[in-house]
Formats: sequence, C-alpha cells, structure tokens
Amino acid sequence: MSRAKKQKKIFVLDTSVLLYDYDAVKNFQKNDIAIPITVLEELDTFKKGNNVINMHAREFIRYLDKISDKNMLQNWIPLNGRTHGKLRVLQDESSETDASKVFGNQKNDHRILNATLKLMEDEAKKKVVLVSKDINLRIKARALNITAEDYETVRVKNIEELYKGATEVKYDNADVINEFYKKGRLKPEAVSEKTPTSNHFFILKNHSSSALGYYNAKSGDIEPVNKVSASGVNPRNAEQTFALQAIMNPDNLLVTITGAAGTGKTLLALAGALEQRRQFRQIYLARPIVPLSNRDLGYLPGDINSKIDPYMQPLWDNLSFIKNQYAQNSKQHQKIDEMVENQKLRIIPLAYIRGRSLSNVIFIVDEAQNLTPHEIKTIITRAGEGTKVIFTGDIYQIDTPYLDTQSNGLSYLVDRMQGNDLYAHINLQKGERSELANIASKLL
Repeated sequence: MSRAKKQKKIFVLDTSVLLYDYDAVKNFQKNDIAIPITVLEELDTFKKGNNVINMHAREFIRYLDKISDKNMLQNWIPLNGRTHGKLRVLQDESSETDASKVFGNQKNDHRILNATLKLMEDEAKKKVVLVSKDINLRIKARALNITAEDYETVRVKNIEELYKGATEVKYDNADVINEFYKKGRLKPEAVSEKTPTSNHFFILKNHSSSALGYYNAKSGDIEPVNKVSASGVNPRNAEQTFALQAIMNPDNLLVTITGAAGTGKTLLALAGALEQRRQFRQIYLARPIVPLSNRDLGYLPGDINSKIDPYMQPLWDNLSFIKNQYAQNSKQHQKIDEMVENQKLRIIPLAYIRGRSLSNVIFIVDEAQNLTPHEIKTIITRAGEGTKVIFTGDIYQIDTPYLDTQSNGLSYLVDRMQGNDLYAHINLQKGERSELANIASKLL
C-alpha cells in the first residue's frame, strides 16, 4: 500500500517573524507562504532607521520586489529555489468570523487574523498555520480555531541542555589529581570517556584535594588552569577562574560568558580585556539599547553621548570598580583615564559598528541575550584580523519583545559554536556581588 500523501501547508507569516528573520520565507521547505497586506503596511513603518529590525524590514521588502509580479495579490508566485513553495500577498479580509468584533476593537492584529480566516475558507483542503513570535496574537488565533505556532527555525531545542562549558569530575582517591600536579597534563580519558569539547573546563575533585583544568585540542591533553588576577580583579571561584582563562587565552577569538546577575560576567570581561590592552589597538564596550517604559533615545536631551550614557552606565560602573582597585594617584588608575580620553577604550552603541571592519580590537558585548541571532552574526562578521569578541549575558533575563531563552542570539551562539577551537564558553553559577544580593536572588 502506498504511503498517504503528506498534506501541504500554507504558513501565514506575521510581521514579528519577518522583523526577526527577513529570510524566514525560505525556511518552510516546499510549503506555501502567505503574507497579509497588513504585514506589508507594518513593515513599511519599520523600514526607516538604523536598528537591525529596520534593516530586516528593508531587506524583505527588497526581496519581495525582486520576485513579485503584477498578479501577486491574486496568484501564488514561485519563491526562488527548487526546495521552496509559492508566495502570495493576502488582501481579502472578509472572513465570516470578524476578529475585530470578537475581540471588540480594530487592530492590525485582528486584520491579520481575518486574512488568515479568509484563507482557511478559500483553501479548505490545505492546513493553514499562522506563524508569529507575538504570544498574544497566537493566543487570539487559537481562540478562533486557527492553528498558531512560534517561529522556531532559529531556536535552541532544549535550553536545559545548553552547553555550560565546565564539568565536575570526582575521584575516590587523589592519585589522578596528584599526577596532574606532577606532570602538568592529563590524558582526556582520565576525565571523560569521550574526547572532550575543545576548551572545555574541568573541576577535578577528591575529598582532600582539587584541581582545575581545560582540554587543549592542539596538544590533545587536559592542561592546568591557574588562578590569576586581571587588572586588580581576583577570581573568587572556579567558574570565574575559567572565565579569565578563556578571555586571556590568545587562541580564543570568541568567548561567551553566561550567568545570573551578580556573577561577575561584565567585570571579568572588562578586567581581562584591560589586562591585554597592550596586545590590541582598542577596547570596545557595547550593549544593546533596550529602553524602559517606551522611552527611546529621542526622549533624552543632549548629543548622542549624552543619550546613550544612561544605557551604558553599568559598563561605566564596572570600569570605575576596576579603577578603584588602585590608588587614585597610581599609574594604573591614571592609565585607565588616559585610555578613555585617547579613545583606546570606547563605550559605543551597537548600531555604530554596522558596515565596519574591526581589526586588532577586543570587542565586549554586554547583555547579549537581548540580541537576535542575526544581530550576533552581524557583530561577529565585523571582526577583522587580530580581533577577539566577548559576549556576556543572562539568557533567563530577556528585555526584548519576541525573544526568549531559546530564540535569543546568545543561546543560539552557545549552541552553535560549541566545540570550535577558536571558541570558549563558561556559565557562571555563584553570585559574588554581595551577601545581601545572594540572599535576594535566592529568596525573592
């Protein structure tokens, strides 16, 4: 008996999907794609600006113009490539069920729902699926018996299994640890049945002794990780020691540090970068500008530096902490001020790097969990010769709409880069800000 023919689907894409990934229409195999006319109207309002979502809006509009013809509103037109289906812009919103009446007001979301309902009536033999990164829109769609899904093409499948960067290995006696101290290296089979991931860290423990190590893919051995200070900052636990090792290892051109607030991510990244300042032309510090209470840069007075300062204050705070490790009249304290004055150390908004090639710099990106995978890729592809890029963030503290623990750029980067010889990652677990902060994190 022949296998039943798989039912062909039509995926209706919401604006949020195309702002997240302008190439989304190419990721649904041979299924057809429908774009409500309301989505195009919304994209038109996003096309001006320097943020990534503005660029995504422009790129999709250009792509649509390239493949479109005069019958796009009436007919399905083929997408480029043999593995893709067809695309059509939905203009008819005259469905039997009116979402605006059901939910009590006129909104663009309700027009998108009406266009989807009308398509379901016209294409009764096909399964119609609304794809949106807007949770509220998906909930409303399901209330109207519309199948609704999140856009999951660029998404980490199991966040609980996301790479942590370190493993604790326990031994019944101290023989292996003593050998490690004596020879300065261990064979991988002493810590793992499988060949470890490149630059993976290990905490070797016995009831009376312990040691820290990492797998060096070049030598094929587990090598020691020594506790060192950087710019007056001393690591307070094993994970922080690993973080400084990852940052200061010249072979690691890409480093990610994740962890909750107070674990020292940004401070360690900045301290490690300052410790290596002589090896690089400049140090760049950046973080996504995520306004609170809908207050964007336009509401703040002054020039661009005055506008971004409130968003960059956490970076200045960490820099001030490092300066205060030294006496005010010391050379180290004065050197940091000189670096800022001479623009050897710059705090900049991420929008400033688009289109640039950054050579021989250390580029620290804080709060990277608020970036999309495409934004992460855009930053890394700016790296020229001799550049090291460090991303820090807490994947469980997302401040950007349409991103979550599985779809944000930092999680995606950790998931995809694991095992690369140029890459190192560590997840910081223990809070070191203060005893009060630790109590608050646990109890509140």
